[in-house]
Amino acid sequence: MSGNTVTQSDTQSATWSLARAARELELRRGEFDLAVHLGYVRTVLDEGGGGRRVTRVETDRVRSQEGFPEALRERVKAVGTTEGAALLGISTARFTRLARLGLVVPVKFYLNRYRAVVWLYLAEELHRFPADKQNAPLLRGRTPEGLRDQLEAGLDLRPRNWRGRHMGFLLRQTGGPWARAAVVASLLDPVQVAEVITDPYERACLNRFRPERPSHGAPDSPAAHLVSRIMTAEDPDEISWLRADLGQAVAEARETHPAPRPTQRAEPGVVPEPAGSSPAHSFPAHSSRARSSPVASRPVVPAPAAFAPAAPVSAAAAPVVSTAVASRPETATSEDLPAAGERGWPRGLVGWLRRRST
Repeated sequence: MSGNTVTQSDTQSATWSLARAARELELRRGEFDLAVHLGYVRTVLDEGGGGRRVTRVETDRVRSQEGFPEALRERVKAVGTTEGAALLGISTARFTRLARLGLVVPVKFYLNRYRAVVWLYLAEELHRFPADKQNAPLLRGRTPEGLRDQLEAGLDLRPRNWRGRHMGFLLRQTGGPWARAAVVASLLDPVQVAEVITDPYERACLNRFRPERPSHGAPDSPAAHLVSRIMTAEDPDEISWLRADLGQAVAEARETHPAPRPTQRAEPGVVPEPAGSSPAHSFPAHSSRARSSPVASRPVVPAPAAFAPAAPVSAAAAPVVSTAVASRPETATSEDLPAAGERGWPRGLVGWLRRRST
């Protein structure tokens, strides 16, 4: 068989990048990302570590569905407040009140040029909203008193509802216990995570699997800080729930696969000392052991006692001569030494040896 022949197994194992898969499915990138989050398009991990990809079999499955691509576009269509209010037949102010009360849940958001948060909602969910009999009174007449009091107190559940929905999106794409725990930790402030997970190696493992947050503007910019506030839990009951969920998720991950820790290795060439022994260099110079050995504190001069130094040295500063120096076969006498004023011969032991050999 020729090497250029594409087998059936190669076709099934072929994968495309997310951008290529979006073009194959005739979707804009935002629509494609929403289709992945909602589970309409399944992705797989890249074996080379390059993120997530879409198999060719998956794109063929989606393309073979009835009504493609219009039906898929309708399911992932997201609308803003104005269009959403038109779909429900109400004013934008009433639609905003319904969203703040958590009756309609946003699916995504973005920041406009004025750094204002624009919430988007699934058109398919808004079409089903009036069909519920419990929602019919909310579309006409005055808002119930209990809900009106909550709005006057400043209630706004849009960020919290989006966080809960976004966490569900991320959990559907995770494949391991540490990755699932990292999804929960990504919605908490780092201080809250450190209080729940006290082990630094486990926190490092969570940071390794932490999902990337959508970027809005440059880091440390006002837009980035605003997005960070939206993606971080603020309500006390929400924080308490996420802390409990994080502790349980880390406990399960710890049992399945403990967090990696550095191993202590002995340095090459270093022999460990036996327990209870104290090295000699551990004694300081002013200790009693150092003072009890005066010979060890003075340098030993390896020279014969018969030779006097070239310059007179006082008795107080004279070095201590070790008696362990081996005796030489011959001893120099005063006749063999050169005179003090004699020139031409080197002084000392080397000169004496040279004169004896001549």
